[in-house]
Amino acid sequence: MITGEKPNIHCTVVFEEDEWKVLYAYVNKDPIPPDKAPTLIEAVNKVTGPGGFLGRKSDGHPGTKTLYRGFTRLMDITPNYKIVMNMLAPYLPNSPPVFSNR
Repeated sequence: MITGEKPNIHCTVVFEEDEWKVLYAYVNKDPIPPDKAPTLIEAVNKVTGPGGFLGRKSDGHPGTKTLYRGFTRLMDITPNYKIVMNMLAPYLPNSPPVFSNR
């Protein structure tokens, strides 16, 4: 898997900018994303949570079903996040709009 071969690769190889920002906001409960994108392995690990992976010591690695569920959930959340951020962006400090075309 690419996350094992190149652990420091940015998640923008797989995720669009909106997607990793939504993922960050959803998992961390913080609407303001960091300045730079997380690594791919960090983003994949964050996707597994909404997919149902608990991450207990004895759970092992998440499977494809968990990743699928996490990505599906992310695809459901992303449009709503864009709408809300476009409405709130002027009121949040240091937060540009998620997308500019309405």
